[in-house]
Amino acid sequence: MTSRTVLVTGGNRGIGFAIASEFLAQGHRVAVTARSGEGPEGALTVRADVTDAASLDAAFTEVEEKLGPVEVVVANAGITRDTLLLRMSDDDFTQVIDTNLSGAFRVVKRASKGMLKARFGRVILVSSVVGLLGSAGQVNYAASKAGLVGIARSLTRELGSRGITANVVAPGFIETDMTAELPEEQQKQYLSQIPAGRFASPVEVARVIAWLASDDAGYISGAVIPVDGGLGMGH
Repeated sequence: MTSRTVLVTGGNRGIGFAIASEFLAQGHRVAVTARSGEGPEGALTVRADVTDAASLDAAFTEVEEKLGPVEVVVANAGITRDTLLLRMSDDDFTQVIDTNLSGAFRVVKRASKGMLKARFGRVILVSSVVGLLGSAGQVNYAASKAGLVGIARSLTRELGSRGITANVVAPGFIETDMTAELPEEQQKQYLSQIPAGRFASPVEVARVIAWLASDDAGYISGAVIPVDGGLGMGH
């Protein structure tokens, strides 16, 4: 295994924290961005807001100085503002798009500079089963997560000849703070739709992402890999 410099956005909780932990466990140099809180022990935590290009640039510069050029970037930072379409304000929509979709664009754009120089890079975008399956009350979130597929596939066509891959991981329902907030009735309903009959643990998502960043996955690009227990099959 080649040890790489990895940056995970939103690495202070949930799936992002698990992703950073997994890369650390595999012997990589790991940095996380966070607006507040800290990444796992052993990771470099840098302050950044993915809606602010200047703060991202400063964060990348700090990581490059302390750990070296970023070779693997995992765009994981995301928010939800769930509500039915007719109640959804322009602000509810644009905030989610600006963080989840435009935020990933800003992160990838900044990361690609170093990757092009190195002629190596792994771009991994954390989407959601909802991006392809849809979800009532999540028009904004689903749109932002579906858009990541377009980014990864366009990046693959632009940068694929430079040793850079871009892939999407689409988790289903994961045991995190975010899903724990769902009403019990809703959790039961979701469980009934998952062929695996259970939610995933964050580490199950993290290991797929770490594998995509590995030397073994060098010929995979523009792929959407579901980690959803079969929930979104065929989408």
